Amino acid sequence: MTQAARPATHPTAPTHGNKIVLIGAGAVGIAYAYALLNQGLTDHLAIIDLDEEMAWAQVEDLSHSVPFSGQNIQVTVGTYADCRDAAIVVNCAGVAQREGETRLDLVARNIAIFDAINRQVMDNGFNGIYLVATNPVDVLSYATWKQTGLPAAQVIGSGTVLDTARWRHNLGRYFDIAPSAVHAYVIGEHGDSELPVLSSGSIAGVPIPRIVEKEAEKDPHVHERIDEMFRATRDAAYDIIRRKGNTSYGIGSALARITRAILRNEDVALPVSALLQGEYARDDVFIGTPTILNRGGVRNVVELRLDPGEFARFDASAATLRRVIEDSGLEA
Repeated sequence: MTQAARPATHPTAPTHGNKIVLIGAGAVGIAYAYALLNQGLTDHLAIIDLDEEMAWAQVEDLSHSVPFSGQNIQVTVGTYADCRDAAIVVNCAGVAQREGETRLDLVARNIAIFDAINRQVMDNGFNGIYLVATNPVDVLSYATWKQTGLPAAQVIGSGTVLDTARWRHNLGRYFDIAPSAVHAYVIGEHGDSELPVLSSGSIAGVPIPRIVEKEAEKDPHVHERIDEMFRATRDAAYDIIRRKGNTSYGIGSALARITRAILRNEDVALPVSALLQGEYARDDVFIGTPTILNRGGVRNVVELRLDPGEFARFDASAATLRRVIEDSGLEA
């Protein structure tokens, strides 16, 4: 498979401003766009889609919501020329996951689609932050880095931000506390090999292992219940897709949260897909792990302290992604 040539590393800082180019006007992209407008995160959102009639209709519909947002936001049908002065490009294009299909099953089709897209993005002088949402997001983040030649700090995948939100929601419901009081991550591949980090997690400041130990005095099956909660977390997309055909609102909100962290220079930790460069004894793979984000993109990857079992599972997840990358021809 032909890949876009990787140009020299950009010597300049990422493009300023808050203009966003969204590629892909499907369910995920438009859920993201709607969240952007309601949160007032951009002054100009340009939407690109192969189906120009659909793009026009989505732009018109979104524009009619702007008067209710309290913001003066321009929503336009975009072209790749819009990438020249964009602060962020968000790629939601590609083939969607079908019922019964894993995220990794999408690799070959979506790498080819990204290759065509990324040539046009870079041919138009893009030098902002590139946010990838399309699955398999870890592999496609790696593909984007290779295809665009952007510095690794400027390429970010949605990673396990949504998985972590689902996990916190489920834990909060089980322990009868708001998800915002739950501090526990899901890391690894955004997919079947991901894992929860319980050893360093906490709820309302209390370590989760201590909470589980106390809960076991009342419920001897608490470990099995937590395992089942994680399976429900990991497989949530499959269950939703089977019933309504896609997931959109959760991932749209997750992308908006990442966007806010970047544009508002928050220096906040979110479990995005970022390039490992020695963290967790791994190199040359994009994978979900807490990462400090600011206006420059990735400030640094946070290496969590994992117990031996968690480390083994994370390492296996990284190895799975490396095999997919090697088999995909991205390194050719």
